[in-house]
Amino acid sequence: ISVLNGGLEKWQSEKRLVTKELNNFSQSKYISKEKKDLVKSKIQIDENILKQEFKILDARSKERFEGREKEPRKGLRSGSIPNSLCLPFKQLIEKDKTFKSKEELLKIFKSVLKHDFSSKIVFSCGSGVTASVLALAYSLIDNKYNPVIYDGSWSEYGRI
Repeated sequence: ISVLNGGLEKWQSEKRLVTKELNNFSQSKYISKEKKDLVKSKIQIDENILKQEFKILDARSKERFEGREKEPRKGLRSGSIPNSLCLPFKQLIEKDKTFKSKEELLKIFKSVLKHDFSSKIVFSCGSGVTASVLALAYSLIDNKYNPVIYDGSWSEYGRI
């Protein structure tokens, strides 16, 4: 599974089909249903700091998480959500920009979660994007898990 820019290079190196043809899609009458239980709000994150009903895994670098590196977005303080844990998303990715093996992913998640898989997990990052990388990687080792994201992430929580 390719997760970052560069996945096309791997696809092509494996001699997989690539086309310049554009497809036309017809409009559908699909009606989506929002699954609010898969996205956490800042209020829920604040409540969790006291209740600790779920673990928060932050996908940002250790330096940003620990506040040793300035945030790239203006108006954000440095640091992390209280009681959250850091798992930089790059630790889950191979050089060819695919996920590491299931065994390696399991080992990494166990080391961060201290072997505690009993709690629910919510993924966070700087803006909600790389949190999805963690969520997808976690779903590879636990296919019954429905990824939950704090979409506001540090861009919301870290506002000055």
